[in-house]
Amino acid sequence: MNHPENDDNERDLFARLEADLSADFGGDVVDLGKARSARESADASGTTVPDSDTDRSADSHTATVPDSSGDPTAAVMVDGPAAAGPGYLGRLMGAKRRETLPPWLRSAAEFRTAARWTAGHYAHLVAYHGLRSPYYAGRLALQSPRGAARFVGGSLRWMADREGEPVRLAAVRREDAGDYLKLSRQRDGRVRLRTLVVALAAFIGLGSALAMYVLAPDWLLAVSVGAVILTMGSAGGRADAPVVSRAVELPKAQKLTSDIVLRALGALGIPAINQAQGKGRDGFTFTAPITRDGPGWRAEGDLPFGVTVTDVIERRDRLASGLRRPLGCVWPEAVPDEHTGRLVLWVGDQDMSTARKPAWPLLKAGAVDLFKPVAFGTDQRGRWVDITLMYIAAVIGAIPRMGKTFLLRLLLLIAALDVRAELHTYDLKGTGDLDPVGERVSHRHRAGDDDEDIEYALADLRQLREELRRRAKMIRSLPRDICPESKVTSELASKPKLGLHPIVIGVDECQKWFEHPKHGAELEEVCTDLVKRGPATGIVLLLATQRPDAKALPTGISANASARFCLKVMGQLENDMVLGTSSYKRGIRATMFSWKDKGIHYFVGEGADARIVSSAYIDAPTAETIGMRARKLRELAGTLSGHALGESFEVAESAGYDLLRDILAVVPAEEPKVWSEIVTARLAELRPEVYGGWDPEGLAAALKPFGIATVQVWGRTEAGKGANRKGIDRSRILTVIADRDGNRDAG
Repeated sequence: MNHPENDDNERDLFARLEADLSADFGGDVVDLGKARSARESADASGTTVPDSDTDRSADSHTATVPDSSGDPTAAVMVDGPAAAGPGYLGRLMGAKRRETLPPWLRSAAEFRTAARWTAGHYAHLVAYHGLRSPYYAGRLALQSPRGAARFVGGSLRWMADREGEPVRLAAVRREDAGDYLKLSRQRDGRVRLRTLVVALAAFIGLGSALAMYVLAPDWLLAVSVGAVILTMGSAGGRADAPVVSRAVELPKAQKLTSDIVLRALGALGIPAINQAQGKGRDGFTFTAPITRDGPGWRAEGDLPFGVTVTDVIERRDRLASGLRRPLGCVWPEAVPDEHTGRLVLWVGDQDMSTARKPAWPLLKAGAVDLFKPVAFGTDQRGRWVDITLMYIAAVIGAIPRMGKTFLLRLLLLIAALDVRAELHTYDLKGTGDLDPVGERVSHRHRAGDDDEDIEYALADLRQLREELRRRAKMIRSLPRDICPESKVTSELASKPKLGLHPIVIGVDECQKWFEHPKHGAELEEVCTDLVKRGPATGIVLLLATQRPDAKALPTGISANASARFCLKVMGQLENDMVLGTSSYKRGIRATMFSWKDKGIHYFVGEGADARIVSSAYIDAPTAETIGMRARKLRELAGTLSGHALGESFEVAESAGYDLLRDILAVVPAEEPKVWSEIVTARLAELRPEVYGGWDPEGLAAALKPFGIATVQVWGRTEAGKGANRKGIDRSRILTVIADRDGNRDAG
């Protein structure tokens, strides 16, 4: 018998249960009646409909979306069919082959360096111990009586089986007669045998000694007696007072193992690594065995998913603490050709800043061809790093006292050792750091940032821009078989008649130029032109600054410099200004260098990814010596010129000209807009030594740094015909002068 009240209660109970289940599992309540009707209609039509959303979600790779037939309940695959991986041959072709020979065997220079170091090491050992050998012999002779007593005493103790005495005494203390008797019989047997051995040895030894004393020559007798004395002296030595001292103090670096690497990575505080290690996994997958790489150890592997090499580099100090090594020994790096989670960890035996470096190959002898690579520093492993100064423009950035000027001077010394190179050196700090090059070999040289120094440099740069244009025309006029790549080569530079010798310009504290209130814009414009077009014509510009920001290094210069040297900087902005945009995000961070890492920098150039390099240390007296050697080479070649010969560089009065005011002088107020070709012709009449040869394009380029653009100007030709050409707006010139000079009466 059915009761309506019970039916209602049951329905309420089931409704509450369905609601609770829906809330617990995040699903929708399914109307079973509707689902049953849909299934019956589907059976009649021959299709299949899932019973619930739960059934549809059983396969994560399917979803109920409308298909092309318009059925909203049809299951459509979201993921495509699984792609077949490469076959065995494909994997072999894509495999990365490791080098058969170590780097020092593949490079003749590195092999010579390694052979030189090895020969020097063992030569030092021989000389050190050879000089002290009489002292060693005397010490051993004095210790020989004590050694003889130890030998006799040890022989008697061995013969009496003294090593078994503690065991026999223990048996006596235990009052174990059986064990004691066994041990006593064993001792008696040993003593008899050992007494026989000692007696035979003494008989043979004494007989041999007598025979040698009677029959052997004196030299053999002396050698034998000396050997016995030295042997007894060695036996009589003390552990705390060794006779032979160390000739070389070897670094006491601990061998790098996988356990040490995992321990150090776990100490970084990176959640993904800690979670993996907390679950019993390593948190780092080694892709190659830990191997010896130069004066250190190399470990390579993959970090957990989502962890990048940058995360590790940011915690380099923690990594060094986890490895229990000095900070200068620990160098985590990314692998450019791999994903961002592939880590290469190199741990050196010694701090890179204090480790002894090989002597610079050009320190005492040698010349340079600027078109070929020249060693200028070493990497963490002590291997030489080369640079080719031609076809580049370089930027050097660092905070003060980190070796920026020394690095610039080193590059200029390299250029000075090529007798064909013409050097222009500017020490805007004014301390004379570049004098070893400037006073000895430079064609143009100035130290200081006074107005006359700036005008001197400006006049020189104007001449260099004209030289740039001349060289471009010369290269364009040469036959294709002589100049196939439309740029200066070593062969062309060696032909004096062409005038295509290398020109190297070195500027320390270049921000003084670009921040100059009057000439900064023109200096920036000329330097930008030299950076962009100079390398192909044999003109190299090297700029160094301790303020690597947008004002000290204009974007047009920093963006086009093909070689970059970044010593320690303090922030991301300075880092990316020198090394390039997004370098900081890619883990190339000169901010990680410590205060004692002087001369150590990131180097980007030579067609390679960023490398950590320690430049060769050349102090001022050594630089003077190299500068004098470069001067003698130039005197023999007859290429010494300009400032190095004592020739004065007369700066024309027009060196201090003001382009904007000169334009106002030749364009009266009655002419609000004038064609550029008319302006350049009038300027050439005003200052022919400055504006001679200018064209409308040159005028537009010269006005660009001031923020002045040419405009379309309607005018009439000499024939009276109207035409629309590029020109200037005089009112714009007035506005810029007024803003610059703070004088509204500029006109």
